[in-house]
Amino acid sequence: MIPAGKQRVLFVCIGNACRSQMAEGFARTLGSDVMIPASAGLAPAAVVAPDTIRAMDARNIDLRDHFPKSLRQLGRAEFDLVINMTGFFLPKEFKGRIVDWEVADPVFMEYAEHCEIRDAIEQLVMTLVLELRAAPRTQFRGQGSGRLEL
Repeated sequence: MIPAGKQRVLFVCIGNACRSQMAEGFARTLGSDVMIPASAGLAPAAVVAPDTIRAMDARNIDLRDHFPKSLRQLGRAEFDLVINMTGFFLPKEFKGRIVDWEVADPVFMEYAEHCEIRDAIEQLVMTLVLELRAAPRTQFRGQGSGRLEL
């Protein structure tokens, strides 16, 4: 059961090794009062990128227990909002509200650039958190859920 007033938010990137993991970490830390976040990748990597773990650790967010997940691993989970950071159109299985965030993939970038991407994601997540806090609690319900039928 989803607590009243909380939105289920899915962050999606390619490998679920950098961007979506960072977004989920920030969402859990900054927005646990308004959302239940999850993350997944279109083609999951084997592990969360070490620089992602290091960069998030610098913000006191521990991702060491996180691991890349596929969309299939989410089963038939339903989401009120899907944040797409893949740079591609999402598969037809996604229904409901999808928001595209244009965020470069830091997987092969130097650590300093990785941190720049982390900071951009932090700002995007904080903006989302503030929007969810300001929105009427029923705004996202009834607009179609981001149901995954895989």
